[in-house]
Amino acid sequence: MVKQQIERRGVKDTVVLKAMRTVKRHAFVPASQAGNAYEDRPLPIGYGQTISQPYIVAYMTEVIKPQSNFKVLEIGTGSGYQAAVLSAIVKEVYTIEIIPELGKSATEQLKKADCKNVQVKTGDGYHGWKEHAPYDAIVVTAAAEYIPPPLISQLKEGGKMVIPVGSSFMTQMLILVEKKKDTATTKSLLPVAFVPLTRKK
Repeated sequence: MVKQQIERRGVKDTVVLKAMRTVKRHAFVPASQAGNAYEDRPLPIGYGQTISQPYIVAYMTEVIKPQSNFKVLEIGTGSGYQAAVLSAIVKEVYTIEIIPELGKSATEQLKKADCKNVQVKTGDGYHGWKEHAPYDAIVVTAAAEYIPPPLISQLKEGGKMVIPVGSSFMTQMLILVEKKKDTATTKSLLPVAFVPLTRKK
């Protein structure tokens, strides 16, 4: 999977490639999807949600230039796979899932995978996780119609955020946000298709 689907598409960061080899994707998909776990595509994980394509997980991880001392916030825990990949690289991972059942199952899977530096919270990711801010990086794994201001405010000076932006009914654009001198600059990276960022009613 790593060589064919990820390295050949241009992901070069050795720590990211190592994490992608170490974290077992089959442990983060439903039993009915285990046979498809290493295919080059997203897979359904229930509740209308998906586990992202392996290449996209690796690409989004590489884009934030993760370091071993980083504190990272993830929005959209889903199966817990992206959090597990980040956990293998950085110091602390905080991840928020709005669907309680997924939050619970991700917590269990992350525990089984011995990801001791990950904390999972059930809640509305739009507001981030202020208590642990600021973050060196934020990874958003659901498409927002615009970049949530609370996430920008919780990003550390010099920090990076990667987020798909656009309507759930159209192709979205993966955006890299960099915060410097309290100003956020954005750069379009590539077109993507994510499930929408779900908000509390």
